[in-house]
Amino acid sequence: MSRRSHEMTEAELEEILSTAAALKGEVVTAHVEVFLSQVFDLTEEEQIERKDLETKVSCAFFQAGRALQTLRDKRLYRNTHESFEEYCRDCFGHSRQRANYLICGAQIYEILTMSCCQVLPANEYQVRSLAILEPTKQAIAWNQAVENAEGKVPSSRLVREVVEKMKDKPKVNIFEVGEVVGIIAKDHPQLRRRNGCWAIVTMVYQFSCDLQFWNGIVTLIPVEYLKELGYTELECLEVGKLCDRLKRLSEGHDLEETAYGFLRLLGKLSRPFLSPLEEKMLTMLENDYGL
Repeated sequence: MSRRSHEMTEAELEEILSTAAALKGEVVTAHVEVFLSQVFDLTEEEQIERKDLETKVSCAFFQAGRALQTLRDKRLYRNTHESFEEYCRDCFGHSRQRANYLICGAQIYEILTMSCCQVLPANEYQVRSLAILEPTKQAIAWNQAVENAEGKVPSSRLVREVVEKMKDKPKVNIFEVGEVVGIIAKDHPQLRRRNGCWAIVTMVYQFSCDLQFWNGIVTLIPVEYLKELGYTELECLEVGKLCDRLKRLSEGHDLEETAYGFLRLLGKLSRPFLSPLEEKMLTMLENDYGL
């Protein structure tokens, strides 16, 4: 049967409807893009909510770092794990280094808030490079990085650039292998809880040293974290013997907290010899633990 000239086949009708739908979609998309590109004022309640949420985001790593520091310092992991490193790995998937970065970042964040910095970091990585500066210089460096970022939260790259310009030049290494040195911990992650301790230099580099503590070894410590104690060669040998005695006690035995606390006190002695009472107490511990 022939069709009239004004009649359409089903195929022609589908093509027309499909074309119309596509054109309509383009128009709708254009309207949506225009709508999203417009800026709308927030209500007072929304502004308060936004500020509150932004503060929570900024404080997230600070709160995590402070919590980790408390867990570490109080040894609140000791009922399930032998070490803080194992605890962090099992519970949070963190390496010990990552946990130390968060703790250090939280300390820097607190310094920035106490210094009334108007713009605060949003994550630990942004302030990591500030750790090599003195606390008094950290806020200055951060504010300069904020200024370089035109008032916004600066990237870690901008912060590093400022730190590179501000950091002190390395001091010349004057220490010798076998020398007993004092520790000025500052903010170095390997020296946490070791401020005021003594250590024995085991390796000397151009601007750093490897150190032997009675309870561990640390490597590549910049010389600005070390101070001369002025001990004679004989006195350094005596401290070396003391270090060996403390190591044997700490490494081979599950010490009670009181005994371990006594060893920590000896690890901060400001003289190269034990008093008669200290010698008596240390000998008693050695006898009790079969040494």
